[in-house]
Amino acid sequence: MGSKYTKRYTEEFKRDAIALVDSSGKTVTAVARELGISSESLRGWYRRAKADQGEGKSGELTSVEREELKRLRKEVREQQQTIEILKKATAFFVKENDR
Repeated sequence: MGSKYTKRYTEEFKRDAIALVDSSGKTVTAVARELGISSESLRGWYRRAKADQGEGKSGELTSVEREELKRLRKEVREQQQTIEILKKATAFFVKENDR
């Protein structure tokens, strides 16, 4: 997906990094520097974790909600395609019966 230089971190590493921010009283930037990761990455993980705990900004979706939204959007797309096919089929059969 991303560039070939993007490191993949385990969920455990992310949890530990987030816990370190919470427990150390240090800034996200300071903790990220100590761990040798980008502060943007850690800030993203931190925000997502807070949202998942219901402590995010209002209106921010949890991971579960994001997954459900993705699933529902896919379902709607598939249903719309099915409806289009059925419309075409119906039009075809109506024409056939008019002969």
